Amino acid sequence: MKVTRNSIETMAGQSEWFTGAVYVDSVAAPSGPSRLSASSVHFTPGACTAWHTHPNGQTIWVTEGVGLCQRRGGHIEVIRPGDRVFFEPGEEHWHGAAPNRFMTHLAMLDVDDEGKSATWGDHISDEEYAAAPPIAD
Repeated sequence: MKVTRNSIETMAGQSEWFTGAVYVDSVAAPSGPSRLSASSVHFTPGACTAWHTHPNGQTIWVTEGVGLCQRRGGHIEVIRPGDRVFFEPGEEHWHGAAPNRFMTHLAMLDVDDEGKSATWGDHISDEEYAAAPPIAD
């Protein structure tokens, strides 16, 4: 058993990977035989990831707020606390906060043999984001 005291500061999301203000807290990092990477990701209203893929897929679990997610070619889905989304390995997708709500999710994935967690693409266009369905409370 290993207890790691929280000594890592919250990091701002990299502008190459996110649109808007996003903050990331590391939860688990690959170590030894474990390939698990997990982060608590905090999106401000309207903030989202760029299009991206994961070599071994990704699960996100919404912990608070209201968010949006989409796979390339699919419909934008509204996600809420307790919802889980699994993106298949290599499936191009994005996720983030609704236009008028904060959203936090736990992002979990296994890195590949080289330690790579994602391949990043273009930012979501205003038109793509605006295609989201209305958010009902």
